[in-house]
Amino acid sequence: MLASCFHSLDLWLMNLVIDRGNTFIKVAFFEGADLREKFQLSDAPELKNLLKGKTIQHCIVSSVSHPPDEIFSWINAPGKKISLHVDLPLPIKVIYRTPKTLGVDRIAGVCGAQEIFPNRDCLVIDTGTCINYEFLDAQGKYHGGSIAPGVQMRFEAMHTFTARLPLVSAVQDAALIGATTETCMQSGVMNGVIAEMDGIIQKYRNLYPMLGTILCGGDAHFFENKLKDSIFVAPDLVLRGLNRILLHNAIF
Repeated sequence: MLASCFHSLDLWLMNLVIDRGNTFIKVAFFEGADLREKFQLSDAPELKNLLKGKTIQHCIVSSVSHPPDEIFSWINAPGKKISLHVDLPLPIKVIYRTPKTLGVDRIAGVCGAQEIFPNRDCLVIDTGTCINYEFLDAQGKYHGGSIAPGVQMRFEAMHTFTARLPLVSAVQDAALIGATTETCMQSGVMNGVIAEMDGIIQKYRNLYPMLGTILCGGDAHFFENKLKDSIFVAPDLVLRGLNRILLHNAIF
């Protein structure tokens, strides 16, 4: 949905950030480090329509599902058009052993995390199609982390790989003890993810006592008030990380 104040923005002063994920396309306009407007779109035609007739300064595209060339053809930017990849100059140091296999959304998330917790060990939990756990140390080195099935993926797996379990949806407050097949499945997934997150956070905190924890992603609202640890909720973390990478590269 397009926000009502969009047409009042001086777009030629703005930088454009696009995060094309597995499910949605997220778009943001930044003035320097300040996020001025953002959108969540369902498909490429919506994005093309949003960009039609607009001129901005610089842009960056992160795409986990499609090459960004088509998107660049829709963007009128006199400055730089950057596709996010691991070989770009980054504000962090990637020490992941197989950087060529690293999802670009994971890179953007930890770059955003460093802005929130500079010079501090940090764990990012990104709750999207998958749940990504990303670790950035106090020296700005990105180590990696872990990848687990996301909430909807868990529900769909139970439905797909069994003969009789239905396809059910996530709920905000799942009972611990389910009284029906549906509520048992919701308990298993929702409470299971909470226990998983709590356990992983504690394992990291045992190693890094001053750890900062950031929760982001489309399913973050299910868990932000249910985790034992003190967390920082950052729904725009990937967008802010992308903008940080764009600013880092715009000076070259």
